[in-house]
Amino acid sequence: GEVSLPTGDPLAGVAPAGAVAAILDGREVDLAYCPESDADVRFLTPADAGGLHVFRHSSAHLLAAAVKDLFPEARYGIGPPIEGGFYYDFRVEEPFSREDLDRIEVRMRELVKQRIPFEREILDKDDAIRVFEEQGEFFKVELVREKGDARVSCYRVGDFFDFCEGPHVPHTGVIRALKVLSSSNAYWKGDSSGIPMQRIYATSFTDRKEMAAHLARLEEAKRRDHRRIGRDQRLFLILPEAPGQVFWLPAGMGVVNRLLDSMREKLERRSYQEIRTPLILNESVWARSGHLDHYRDNMFFIESDENRFGIKPMNCPGAALVYRSDIRSYRDLPLRLSEFGHCHRFEPSGVLSGLTRVRAFTQDDAHVYCRLDQVRAEVVALVDLVKEVYGEFGFEDIQIEVSTRPEKSVGTTESWEQAEVALVEALTESGDAWSVNSGDGAFYGPKIDFHVRDALRRSHQCATIQLDFSQAPAFDLYYATEDGGRERPVVIHRAILGSVERFFALLLEHTAGALPVWIAPVQAMLIPIADRHQAAAAEVADALRAEGFRIAVDDRREKMGYKIREAEVARVPFMVVLGDREVEEDTLAVRTRGKRGQEILTTAALADRLGELTKNRSLTP
Repeated sequence: GEVSLPTGDPLAGVAPAGAVAAILDGREVDLAYCPESDADVRFLTPADAGGLHVFRHSSAHLLAAAVKDLFPEARYGIGPPIEGGFYYDFRVEEPFSREDLDRIEVRMRELVKQRIPFEREILDKDDAIRVFEEQGEFFKVELVREKGDARVSCYRVGDFFDFCEGPHVPHTGVIRALKVLSSSNAYWKGDSSGIPMQRIYATSFTDRKEMAAHLARLEEAKRRDHRRIGRDQRLFLILPEAPGQVFWLPAGMGVVNRLLDSMREKLERRSYQEIRTPLILNESVWARSGHLDHYRDNMFFIESDENRFGIKPMNCPGAALVYRSDIRSYRDLPLRLSEFGHCHRFEPSGVLSGLTRVRAFTQDDAHVYCRLDQVRAEVVALVDLVKEVYGEFGFEDIQIEVSTRPEKSVGTTESWEQAEVALVEALTESGDAWSVNSGDGAFYGPKIDFHVRDALRRSHQCATIQLDFSQAPAFDLYYATEDGGRERPVVIHRAILGSVERFFALLLEHTAGALPVWIAPVQAMLIPIADRHQAAAAEVADALRAEGFRIAVDDRREKMGYKIREAEVARVPFMVVLGDREVEEDTLAVRTRGKRGQEILTTAALADRLGELTKNRSLTP
């Protein structure tokens, strides 16, 4: 539609690109602008990712303004937009209660009705520091000192004043649909040894229907929380005696083993050779690989025999030492070394979360040593492997991103250009859509990242393919060329599942615990109605187990309804009931997960069905 500007205020010049936003609020377009020269104007609507970012950034300021109104002694830290909403961190004497959060939401709605403008103020750095010191906002003083230029951008909404580059919506009245969700513990700048904070999570939308749908998805996400499923199905434990480390229970360990066996089968078809490297390596190895300089704070160290050792956070140096242990020829390349390595990384206690943020994990890793002219073919094969693995679990929406050379990098310009062209040509050959993330490659080489969407449309960064120009020179790796010379190999790091723990969490939440038959902990639960039916149930179980199926028998002296509910919670693919009729007719009353009613099958027919579902890797029974 048309946009009318106020007379006398021609939009001749605005703040630097990104500091101006137009937000469509249903009937009108409001403009926030600043008359400065030599800049661009971008019109943002809620349909734009940038528009929603601005909208939620402004919503975070609104949240902080409401908190300061209700809790004047609160000191505020940072409040960024995040996927699905935003948060703001506060230093308070007591944690926020649910009642506090409800009051904050009510106050936010009151401020919305007042249509308070977001006003930008440009201050000298020293003046900004003085203002925040007078207000007692010591977090902002620290941020201005660290990040502020000679002239500092700040925004005011009512009495709330914040150090912020912007941009923002014109006034609070634009923010019509909002919800304060929860609060949690946090730390200033994420440092668990630093100042404890309270983080308030909230969300906002330009459309109330969109927010209602989002809140419904959040409720569904709670139902699908892998920590809840893991507890209900007795898959794993996370205990305070070992923070950030997983105790795999028998049912969960079985799933992990089948997952790894499936990966091994795929890798053997592709001529990978599996290795296992030590968990602990001398500190000199980590100095050589660069981890000591760039990753020291995320590592665990031990001392023994007057030597210092690092517990491996990654498998790369171990693979390099395996490569270096023998003379390699061009005939040996590509050499594909896979490893399901057990790694340890320090994560602050405040960010540990179930299986998704841990300190100990199994990395589905491989290192491919090849010539530069072999990179394209190897990447094509790896993209095919990613699609095969994720398609097997029903992940069909995969976004592919190529990250190119950053400002700080190793390797020659020529090798980077050749590598980037090889990645792009490989993706073009695969026929998949992809986007470029310019300048976001690793310092040692360009990479391809794969983002998958789960059943709730949440995006997860999973598989990655990374080229490495630093490992070969760091560990003095060579291969003998056809003409008798020596050249360094290109190293391709690749992780398909990534962390097995994180992938397990993703799989549980994607399926809501209803794992495919071929990987499920128990494929069929036999439920005898009375004690006199237990012998028949045991006989059926033995027959099915003899064919390699995972069968359990619930012979507890509990009511039938209770047993069935227990099996439903465990999301067992098949519940098999045996009573007088079934024993007499040598049949089984079978209930299939996700379907109503039951059907009568023979033991042989059930075995055939289980076999077919397992062979075909079917997603549903």
